[in-house]
Amino acid sequence: MTGQVYRLHSTLELPLENVYDYFEGDPDLPPKITSVDITRRKNTLIISAVADDDSISKYTPTAQLKASISETRVYTEEEQKRREGPRWSDDVDEEEEDDEPMGELIEVAAFKGDRETVLQNTALQYPMFLVLCDIARLAEKGTLTAITEVDGELQATRIVDGEDRPASIEVVEGPTSSDSGSSGVDWRDNEFI
Repeated sequence: MTGQVYRLHSTLELPLENVYDYFEGDPDLPPKITSVDITRRKNTLIISAVADDDSISKYTPTAQLKASISETRVYTEEEQKRREGPRWSDDVDEEEEDDEPMGELIEVAAFKGDRETVLQNTALQYPMFLVLCDIARLAEKGTLTAITEVDGELQATRIVDGEDRPASIEVVEGPTSSDSGSSGVDWRDNEFI
């Protein structure tokens, strides 16, 4: 199976721990990928494909997924209700509770951006796109949309909040040469060039 990724846009967010758990759980990786290397550089997570093909040089950069890492607080339902409820300044007990932070501080991996931002390098790009789709199915928040080509046929992908959704490709005509006569400069017939 051969494929290519033409367009991709992602707004996926999921706990960093879930990303590590997914890869430690020995997932079924797409053909041509033996394993992945996970590297963290400060606030960036890089997941690189390791090719099973010896013909790919060790100096050829294989496709990689890139996510930014940030910290966020996650609240239980009870804590969320308390945060959104009314606050009374006379209540001493509540002031003591405010000194103690509510919620749990977790690290979140955000796969956000277009193809060049989230999915980099061309060697093994389509198999790594399939890995990104698996990660998208784990995410409770965010959307992944893409247009890919598999064995000569265009395919649309849309995953919203961890669930596959119907998607279609709409081909529209661009402006014709007769429409663009009045706007812009005609560089071919410009006497000043």
